[in-house]
Amino acid sequence: MSRGSAAEAALAGVAAGAVTLGMAEIGAALLTRTGGAGATPSPLLAVADTTVDYSPAWLRDLAIATFGTADKTVLLVGMGVVLAVVCAGIGRLAASRMTTAMLTFVVVGAVGTMAVLTRPGAQVGDVVPTAVAVVVGLFVMNGLSRPRPQRQAGVEQPATSTDRRSVLVWGASLTVLGTLGVVAGRALQGAGQVVRAAREMFTVPAVAEPVVIPAQVDPGVEGLSPWRTPNDAFYRIDTALAVPQVDPGTWRLRVHGLVEREVEIDFDHLLAQELVEAAVTLTCVSNPVGGDLVGNAVWTGWPVRELLARAEPDPDADMVLSTSADGWSAGTPLNVLTDERNALLAVAMNGRPLPAQHGFPVRLVVPGLYGYVSATKWVTDLKVTRFADDEGYWSPRGWSERGPIKTASRIDVPAGERVQAGATVIAGVAWAQHRGISAVEVRIDNEPWQQATLAAEPSVDAWRMWHLDWEATPGEHVIVVRATDGSGATQTERAMPPVPDGATGWHSVQVEVI
Repeated sequence: MSRGSAAEAALAGVAAGAVTLGMAEIGAALLTRTGGAGATPSPLLAVADTTVDYSPAWLRDLAIATFGTADKTVLLVGMGVVLAVVCAGIGRLAASRMTTAMLTFVVVGAVGTMAVLTRPGAQVGDVVPTAVAVVVGLFVMNGLSRPRPQRQAGVEQPATSTDRRSVLVWGASLTVLGTLGVVAGRALQGAGQVVRAAREMFTVPAVAEPVVIPAQVDPGVEGLSPWRTPNDAFYRIDTALAVPQVDPGTWRLRVHGLVEREVEIDFDHLLAQELVEAAVTLTCVSNPVGGDLVGNAVWTGWPVRELLARAEPDPDADMVLSTSADGWSAGTPLNVLTDERNALLAVAMNGRPLPAQHGFPVRLVVPGLYGYVSATKWVTDLKVTRFADDEGYWSPRGWSERGPIKTASRIDVPAGERVQAGATVIAGVAWAQHRGISAVEVRIDNEPWQQATLAAEPSVDAWRMWHLDWEATPGEHVIVVRATDGSGATQTERAMPPVPDGATGWHSVQVEVI
């Protein structure tokens, strides 16, 4: 096969793959928007979700540590590159062995089909977009992989350069159209017009005792994280490749399992309860020492303990398995959801309806636990059970069972940059949800620890800001911070990775004073 012929064959395969994926995504979007039966008819998302589910824990941790909240985008782009390479190989195979190439193409399509069927809530009808698209892709590959020879005086002539140009033009055009189909399909599936309209019409109910945030919570140091993290800047770590679009008009929350009676509520019923506000810092267990996978907000919602009280959990129960609309689950200790802390079925964040990516219409917010065992977004099911009988999504994947948050502190200012000699400020945040922060100490080089000035603490469930005035002298300096929680325990110096139950160690930054 000549170099030109090889390129044409590869392009034929890529074009067939692009058309298949584009048609499948548009078909999945139409199926979803017309009330299709299943949860994830998109083969792209189904394969990506399955990849996440079955990837080893170390690989997922590495992805979060390396790419942070962009990990999903990187995964989808990587999948696109791999699929293009595979289809290019199938196209080259088709130039000499069409039957084998077509069977290989069908196998690749079958992988997407099987992935669709394995997603939570999937039904047989969900595979129709993928199956139809694979058939169309086969026709495209067959048509582009065999330039039609010409007949002159009853003798077949080899394909001309014009034929090859036609293949290149059609191949490139179909590849572009297929790519646009993928983009359009993803846009249609993520549009969520009904959900967006419902969110825009939703007015956050007033609460009897709103959280009072004194001005003294923030020392006003330039570069320091704000006490209240803006909604659009709040970190997002979850397994949802596409944000679930849950219509509050059809949302239901079921409580069942080891209970005296099953309870089911809808959104209107939830809003009719006596809602409360709570300032709570959420932390991802994957957050490294000094990391930014942490944020603080004022949440509005109904205490989970009141809903569970209606169901009357069995005395033998010790866990609540919460499940989201997309099938993700978390196992939360029952006592944490029934004690005096404000564990909420939250409907609002910082006085605004929950953003879709943060769980609209309803999510769980539980002070004192890492999100992987508590912060279920788009929550639709609460099963009262036991740790001996059930487990959440992350527990069998190498993470600890209960996930209490560890005391932590972070230096925000200075952030490793050069600073001018003279009077400057060292500042940051510290958190120990549901215990509070009683002290923060700073050490510069090998000098003695110094007590930082603590800002006001309106809630032990929210992070606390701190600062220390420093007379900076020229040279290289290492600044270290540690915090002591409300129980009197000082965070450990021992450096440990996030797995299996959260990172530990003191955060430090190196600065050059000039």
